[in-house]
Amino acid sequence: MHTVLLTVGDEILLGQIVNTNAAWLGERLALAGADIQRSETVGDDRVRMSESIQRATADGAELIVITGGLGATHDDITRDVVAEVFERALEVRPDVMETVEARYAARGRRMPPANRALAEVPAGFDVLPNPKGVAPGLWGERQLEDGRRQSIVLMPGVPYEMKAISEASVLPRVRQLGVDEVAHRSLLTVGMGENDIAERLGDLTDLLPDGVGLAFLPSLGVVRLRFTAKGDDADRIRGDLDHAVASVREQLGDLVFGEDRTTLEGAVGELLVAQGATLALAESCTGGAIAARLTEPAGASRYLRGGVVAYCNSVKIETLGVDPTVLVLDGAVSETVALQMARGVRERLGSDIGVSTTGIAGPSGGSPEKPVGTVWLGYVDAHGEHSVRLRLTTDRMVNIGLTTTAALNLIRRQRMKASELSVLS
Repeated sequence: MHTVLLTVGDEILLGQIVNTNAAWLGERLALAGADIQRSETVGDDRVRMSESIQRATADGAELIVITGGLGATHDDITRDVVAEVFERALEVRPDVMETVEARYAARGRRMPPANRALAEVPAGFDVLPNPKGVAPGLWGERQLEDGRRQSIVLMPGVPYEMKAISEASVLPRVRQLGVDEVAHRSLLTVGMGENDIAERLGDLTDLLPDGVGLAFLPSLGVVRLRFTAKGDDADRIRGDLDHAVASVREQLGDLVFGEDRTTLEGAVGELLVAQGATLALAESCTGGAIAARLTEPAGASRYLRGGVVAYCNSVKIETLGVDPTVLVLDGAVSETVALQMARGVRERLGSDIGVSTTGIAGPSGGSPEKPVGTVWLGYVDAHGEHSVRLRLTTDRMVNIGLTTTAALNLIRRQRMKASELSVLS
């Protein structure tokens, strides 16, 4: 079912808010059987909005999903434009008016006269109740000149209202319209870029059954491998997905840290809990970002002892025990300092593992010998010491994100080795 998403609002075009609606809807609609062909954002402009709907129709859209512009202010024009394009008169629906008035009465407020517009519905459209707000969603259909049937959905732009209407009314209808079962699975990888992963997998013919697609979705240091299967037999497509995921996972080995909604910090935390190991952090260039990620999942106190943000050399010396002479001779961004920081925080906080970061996040501070993006990671545990040098970008926030991911992966890989050593001993 050819589907187009249309997000309405000047505030999105101007970057004042992030368009989370399109991402959420894209995922849910695809799982419901919709074939998302395009996602578009348009401002609060009648002509542009009308053109977008007509363009989607010309492209063959069987379903158009619109969010935003359903309020009662002067810039909320979505229902007017859709009524005009579909050649339907706007009618005040008494049942909707009653619901709107009741919502205001329940709050002890009088409904503003302008909110009468919330009860205006294009003739023949179905009203979709809004469990979380006042403006209802709308569902309309029409017969196109070429004989195709087209559906259009209108929902408020407020994310929690849109999600409530979608889950209660829109997605069940879309599932009825869809012709195929759709299923997704994901593998999460870290430590190798998408091109290197693709090269390592090689020819996918033997790994993926017919009808299963594979997409590479990179983010900061992590690549999500998304498997999609479609068909009219739910059991078959689930079996095909299981085969594909297992085959690729075997091929990639320990590059894979989890599936679907697993996070790297969650995977690291689970590994530390399973081993009964504790961790302490000494962060310089990451400024506490590793600790922030590790404490995002609940229960991090089981494995994270604490951390020191050692931004100044004096903190590295006085709190972590870094040798001042080494700082002078090798510089703060060096392998020796990284290992001394990791060693120091492990000893002072009494943890099994000490991990450190020291680097030049940027955009300034680099030199020909140590350009911006130079980072050292240090790792110390009972099995020994390990260091990693990173050569990253000139973008400060990207460098902090990549360093944080690399440090978490360093912990993961070293603890996996520790498990192997324990088994061998």
